[in-house]
Amino acid sequence: MQVKSITDAEFAQFQRFIFDAAGISMADAKKALVTGRLAKRLDIHGLESFGAYFKLLSSGLHPDEVQMAVDLLTTNETYFFREIKHFEFMRTQALVARSRPEAYRVWSAASSSGEEAYSMAMVLADCMQTTPWEILGTDISTRVLAGARRALYSMERGRHIPPDYLRRFCRKGTGTYEGMLLVERNLRSKVTFRHLNLNTALPQLGQFDLVFLRNVMIYFNQETKREVVARVISAIKPGGYFCIGHSESLNDITTAVRMVAPSIYQKPC
Repeated sequence: MQVKSITDAEFAQFQRFIFDAAGISMADAKKALVTGRLAKRLDIHGLESFGAYFKLLSSGLHPDEVQMAVDLLTTNETYFFREIKHFEFMRTQALVARSRPEAYRVWSAASSSGEEAYSMAMVLADCMQTTPWEILGTDISTRVLAGARRALYSMERGRHIPPDYLRRFCRKGTGTYEGMLLVERNLRSKVTFRHLNLNTALPQLGQFDLVFLRNVMIYFNQETKREVVARVISAIKPGGYFCIGHSESLNDITTAVRMVAPSIYQKPC
């Protein structure tokens, strides 16, 4: 199969496409990524150029294909207990919250393939005793959400799971599933995954005690960062917390939360 090339003009069309769909500012250096991820879709539809594929996406006749293109162009990389200090902070907050009667609610706002949300669930299952809790995981990619609901991962992705959590909350694969782990059923039942685009108005999600939005803003321009962060903060309870990636900052983005530790912010009561 001959690999099709993409022209500068066609690449610019897809830069605009993913910005309009997801608020992602795709750098010029990502041309090879676009080519590699979308080439098979051209073959499936019998198209000779990326321009023809863009025309198909723009026709309004193929909403499922538009979602497929968004899925393919959205970068999703994560692993269990990534940036461990946030989970240590979460544990501290959970131990305080377990003395109250109402549910402790957490949102993994860019949950990708689910490792972040299930890491949260392990912490809460360990800490909350009889206090109810719930976790919502959302992502723009339906493809990764399907994998998150399945909850089946390579052992390599779970290399940072604490040994006690690995024993209590995961099942080791055998036979066909050798080298895999499955998040156990009871834990899976506490996590809900939902398709959501942070670049549009939020649906009714309720209010959260803690929100993770990590390693996502690096793909947004300044104005999109402000809009997304404002939406997310609106869903945090007064006194609740907001965690971003360690390489990210809210400087010049918002004054609606105050920093309490590097990459950890609190919404005023």
